[in-house]
Amino acid sequence: MIVCCAKQCEYCRSSIVSGQRWVRKKIYDPTLNGRDPSYHYYHAEPFAAPEGSCWEKHEMERAAYAA
Repeated sequence: MIVCCAKQCEYCRSSIVSGQRWVRKKIYDPTLNGRDPSYHYYHAEPFAAPEGSCWEKHEMERAAYAA
């Protein structure tokens, strides 16, 4: 059995490589696979740009959408 450990950031769609900090968000979607959760992964550390990490950007967009 081969297990793939590659993670892709849900926000920027780039790979999360070994050594990078990341956030995992548990998603329950009964239409996808019953009651089993799936996960979305996000970069937890900001890139060179000063606007923050992918996780922070995702949370700001989510909060703005909810407002």
